[in-house]
Amino acid sequence: MTAPATALSGDWDLDPAHTRIGFSARHAMITTVRGAFNEVEGHLHVDPATPSSSTATVMLGTASVDTRSTQRDDHLRSPDFFDVGRWPQIVFRSTRIEEIDEGAYVVTGELTIRDVTQEVAIPISLAGVETDAFGTLRAGFEGTRRINRRDFGLEWNMPLDSGGVLVSERITLEFDVSAVRRPDQPEVEATDSPE
Repeated sequence: MTAPATALSGDWDLDPAHTRIGFSARHAMITTVRGAFNEVEGHLHVDPATPSSSTATVMLGTASVDTRSTQRDDHLRSPDFFDVGRWPQIVFRSTRIEEIDEGAYVVTGELTIRDVTQEVAIPISLAGVETDAFGTLRAGFEGTRRINRRDFGLEWNMPLDSGGVLVSERITLEFDVSAVRRPDQPEVEATDSPE
C-alpha cells in the first residue's frame, strides 16, 4: 500500500549514505557503463494541502563522480566533461511537483550542469514511508530520466570505425533516494511500503 500524501508532509533531507543518484551510458555502442556521484545533498518540502508550495533541491559534487575506473573518472572530471575546477556542483531545483497518480509524481525543474541550465521533468515513484529501527521516519523514491548530454555542453566524443561514437549522447539518469524527515516536524503515522 502506498503512503498517503499526508505522510510526506513537512521537511526532509536526503540521506547520502542510502541515496544513489547515478547515470548510465552506452560505451562503444555495445556495452553500458554506470556511474554515480558519491557526494549528494538535498532537501524536500512537501505540502499536501498546497502542492504548488512543495519543492525539491538536489546538489551533486562533480568531483565525486565514480564509475569504478580511475582513468575514466579523471576524464569525466576534466574540461572535456564536468570541468570540476570551474563547476564543482550539478544542481537541480524544482519549479513544480505534480502527483499524477497515487504515489507517482512528476518533478519539473531546472537542471544545471556546467554553465548550462535546462528544464527537465523527472518521473518519480514513492517506494514507501517507514520508521526505521532507530525511530527515524524515512521516505524512499525511485525514478529514471533520459537526457541528451550535448544539451548541457558535454560534447566530447570519439568516432568509431563502424560509424558510431565511443560514448552515447543519450544518458539515463537514475534516482534511488532515501529522505529523512527532520526531527522538528509534527508526528505523522507511517504506512507500509508498497508490495
